Amino acid sequence: MGIDPGLTRCGLSVVQAGKGRAVYPVAVGVVRTPSDMPVEQRLNKLFDAVEQWFDDYQPHVVALERVFERSNVSTVMNTAHASGVLMLAAARRGVDVHMYTPSEVKKSISGNGRADKAQMTRMITRILGLSEAPKPPDAADALALAVCHCWRAPLNHLVKGKL
Repeated sequence: MGIDPGLTRCGLSVVQAGKGRAVYPVAVGVVRTPSDMPVEQRLNKLFDAVEQWFDDYQPHVVALERVFERSNVSTVMNTAHASGVLMLAAARRGVDVHMYTPSEVKKSISGNGRADKAQMTRMITRILGLSEAPKPPDAADALALAVCHCWRAPLNHLVKGKL
């Protein structure tokens, strides 16, 4: 399961890893919370939505975008709050969470750690064989996180000496 955390829009995706680098899309969506709603209610709505995804798809692992510094402290805080709720939902179900920076995901998917949104969307559309690009960008980002983890997970085990 790939999650692009956000309080206004949170991208959620589920993919199935195949042999080699084959990855198949299962589901993608975006949870939205209104900015005029109190933060605690927005977090609760996000928690309920991700819980429903856990019920529906029963993922074995979550790939979550690591919060990175932005110039807008309010945005960083809201994203961090959302990430905490999402990690809590996974932890309550015993699902491992792996975090990736945006540049790690971009490098994995496009070969360029500085790829723009349009390039990333084109690549994830092509990689997954989608008939149209996922929208909004949060959905494409969630898929990219999931694919990134599928491709990097075997390497993560090698680094940790598990293979």
